[in-house]
Amino acid sequence: MALPGLEFLGNAVAETLQQRRDMSKPIMEGYMHRYGRRRIGRSFFHRRYFILESQTLAYYKRKPSDNGRLQVPLKSLNIDGNCRVEDKGQENHHGHAVYVLSVYNKKEKAHRITMAATNNEEASKWKEVINNVIDQVNTGSLRIGGQSDSQPKNICETERTASSSDRESLGTAQEDDYETDKKSSSRKAGFLPGHPDAALGWSLSEENRKAELAHGARKHWRLVRCQNGLRFFEEIPDVLAVPNGVETVASQSRYKAMKAVGVVEASCSDIFELIMNMDETRYEWDATYHHGSLVQEIDGHRAIYHHRLELDWFPTFIWPRDLCYLRYWRRNEDGSYVILYRSVPHTNCPEQPGCVRAHMESGGYNISPLKPRPGSGEPRSRVQQLVQIDLKGWGVGLLPFCHQRTVLQMLNSVAGLREWFSEGHVPPPIQRVVKMTAELERRKERKRSVLKPSVSMDAMTAAAEGHMESMLDESDDDEDDSIPQIFDEFPSVEKPKQNEVAEETSPVPLLPLDMSTVSGTLKRGHVETGRNCWSIPSGNLFRVRSKRFLVDRSKCPAGEPLMDLLAVDWYKDSKRMDHLARRKGSVAMVVGEKNLFTLAFNVQVPGSTHYSMVFYFVAVKPVVKGSLLHRFVEGDDSYRNSRLKLIPSVPKGSWIVRQSVGTTPCILGKAVDCTYYRGPNYLEVDVDIGSSTVANGVLGLVFGVVTSLVVDMAFLVQGNSTEELPEHLIGAVRVSQLELSAAVAPPPEDS
Repeated sequence: MALPGLEFLGNAVAETLQQRRDMSKPIMEGYMHRYGRRRIGRSFFHRRYFILESQTLAYYKRKPSDNGRLQVPLKSLNIDGNCRVEDKGQENHHGHAVYVLSVYNKKEKAHRITMAATNNEEASKWKEVINNVIDQVNTGSLRIGGQSDSQPKNICETERTASSSDRESLGTAQEDDYETDKKSSSRKAGFLPGHPDAALGWSLSEENRKAELAHGARKHWRLVRCQNGLRFFEEIPDVLAVPNGVETVASQSRYKAMKAVGVVEASCSDIFELIMNMDETRYEWDATYHHGSLVQEIDGHRAIYHHRLELDWFPTFIWPRDLCYLRYWRRNEDGSYVILYRSVPHTNCPEQPGCVRAHMESGGYNISPLKPRPGSGEPRSRVQQLVQIDLKGWGVGLLPFCHQRTVLQMLNSVAGLREWFSEGHVPPPIQRVVKMTAELERRKERKRSVLKPSVSMDAMTAAAEGHMESMLDESDDDEDDSIPQIFDEFPSVEKPKQNEVAEETSPVPLLPLDMSTVSGTLKRGHVETGRNCWSIPSGNLFRVRSKRFLVDRSKCPAGEPLMDLLAVDWYKDSKRMDHLARRKGSVAMVVGEKNLFTLAFNVQVPGSTHYSMVFYFVAVKPVVKGSLLHRFVEGDDSYRNSRLKLIPSVPKGSWIVRQSVGTTPCILGKAVDCTYYRGPNYLEVDVDIGSSTVANGVLGLVFGVVTSLVVDMAFLVQGNSTEELPEHLIGAVRVSQLELSAAVAPPPEDS
């Protein structure tokens, strides 16, 4: 007869062993690709087996066998709350188009693993799973001020955008492969030579149709016709009301935007790959495509293309049109895709003889998944294509119907996609696009002929690279000989220790604050009609998690914020501006003399000229000890990175800007690099937009048309448990039609 004590001990040991087996069980595993360059200069592109366990990401040369022998990975990375997953987009290596993810620790940027998948869906699955592990680490083992943050482990909703580690959805640390030099040089120089910052910085983030509806998309469009199984809409321009009661049209464009909406019997990823391809298959579904070439590749999400349009109206009298545009793409977390276009100038793509250079003001595709038809199970997608183009030239002015005919011809490509997939075709792998040179294009225009396919230098190079790949695959130490990288691009600023300055626990009498004595460099204006100013929008414009969010996922208007927005500074300098709150004469210093606490958000914009916009939120009432805001102020960086949330909105702006910015909440610490500086009576959060290609592109797009935009931003701390709900805004700000020339030099640094 077994003794009760021994039986209990045996059960405890069995339970412990089972827990260890569960901890060691891989969360996700499979083959991915690694690429880079060795010290001797030879590049490699290898297939490696990746394994994600409870808190470790590692890869092996081959799949580890279950023979009991110890398998040592080629490289591993510990996953904790400071890790971030960056979607670096599409890249071409050794003739392969791959989708790249970079996983790194923001505090130890040398610890980085770069992995690539042959299709975007596989890369997205890895990204989602790794982000879930990071979320679980943050919610399950956080330490805040020495106390355990007790809360349920599986209630954290993933709310990301383009930035979400984003994305992304919004990379920072230098890569552990040979692409680093390209990225760092473009960031230091503002973007790339030969372009305005706003032109190359254009692009980015996007939202699915839910965000579009949230911005009032239904009232911005009206149905004009149904044709070829598609619905065609025309944009209704915004109308602005001025104080004298006269209404004016906000849009300055000569031509209205139009879009076509249709359903395609295919998955979003297949449609995306077909649209992205610029090979011979495009002639089968796009009637306006003559030829296209790559002008410059910026990063994995952005590239500049030259596109010759094939138009069928009066070719004898009206010259053909071509475009030089920037293309940006992105995959949303719901599986939808957004592809955006906008014309940009480029020194390597001058106007071609015999062509009129048209101007694409905005355009692109929005591909979102639909539920399969009952009983079929086949994937379906809703495809929207938008075109707002000025075809230029005298012919269009004399014959207005030519413009409408051209736009409808371009929009009918949605019907072409539907018919192409209905025939059972499968999209071919994305091919490398021929790079354009000015001399080659002039030669094409003179000859007026299409070159037949032949053995090219690109093909010979790809064959040589394939031979090199087979040679390099015989090596076992490709990862150990990688080139050392430089990780600090900017002069480092010593960050104060977490507990260097502690907030007084005893109550401090608050002195009345005279608002007239405190002002920033950017003036305050009217919330509806102000220009080049800031204002405070209503908190009810933003929806936050309600008290019953964990039960029914409901949200409610945010209401009044916890802190008051006191002032906004708009600075520019030749270098990045860190820790502005400590500089003499800053708003935080002036307010601190009144024993008031300030929370400052320093939004840093990189470029040839660095900009910083600083929002100063002041707590008129003392921050309640133990509250969510208090824990954020006194917590560590891991806690702050997992909780600080931004809700964006564009009340006034074009379709392409609204698609880029969206309204989905973004966890800033997962989207971009955030640095926290705790002072006697302030906390400054430096948000480095340049640390994310996604956020950098969104901001570049906004900067390109910033003088005509109205942008709202709300900051808050995310609530993850019932006790922390409903959420409350820290504060909100509206920036209206900002002028870049209004930025001034910041106060000098203390010596």
